Amino acid sequence: MGPDLAHSGWFGWPDNFGAAANLYASTVQGTNDGFNSIDGFIVNTANYTPMDEVFLPNPDLTVGGQQIKSADFYEWNPYFDELDFAAAMRDAFISRGFPSGIGMLIDTSRNGWGGTARPGNVSTSTDLNTCVDESRVDRRPHRGGWCNQAGAGIGERPQASPAPGIDAYVWVKPPGESDGVSEPGIVDPTDPNKKFDIMCDPTAQSTYNNAYPTNALPNAPHAGRWFPEQFQMLVENAYPPLQ
Repeated sequence: MGPDLAHSGWFGWPDNFGAAANLYASTVQGTNDGFNSIDGFIVNTANYTPMDEVFLPNPDLTVGGQQIKSADFYEWNPYFDELDFAAAMRDAFISRGFPSGIGMLIDTSRNGWGGTARPGNVSTSTDLNTCVDESRVDRRPHRGGWCNQAGAGIGERPQASPAPGIDAYVWVKPPGESDGVSEPGIVDPTDPNKKFDIMCDPTAQSTYNNAYPTNALPNAPHAGRWFPEQFQMLVENAYPPLQ
């Protein structure tokens, strides 16, 4: 058994990180088998947070006298990518009583962010937000974007033991499977209870911060349906590139 552990853009802030680790630990400890009831956890399920922010390796470094983690995009969240987040959360779980062999998986099906928009080097700007925006692999306007994100690409191929403490990279969310319908009023004939979420509307603003657009793709079908335009985009923007 391996529960979903969200991603660094939700649980990365210090208060969220510690509270989440405590809650998971206390919940699991309260089961009949305690810590032995969990084989591990998975992060970034069906999400888009990059594996590694290669040009922003240290959130405490400064630009223009300000720490990188204080940029608008990160909002003081020190975890920029899933590899660092997963490894740190694993250590936090072990310190709270989980066995040292606890497993960690990372969903890499849509977090490659390749293509022409991918930065090739760290920005030389001395303005904090400009430097971060020109350096980050994650091309979303806001980290809260989760529905059919424009510009995303397939990430690392599934593989076992890719990094210390990480059991595998996996594709949990199949590339090309829609996150949700982009327009209200469209009924899924086989599941009419599926609802429209405003975060899937490409013309709307994010419900997490209305200063930013949702970044959702247009013409998307209901969640779980095949979305060929998205699949083509993910293939074209794959990183590492698909051969």
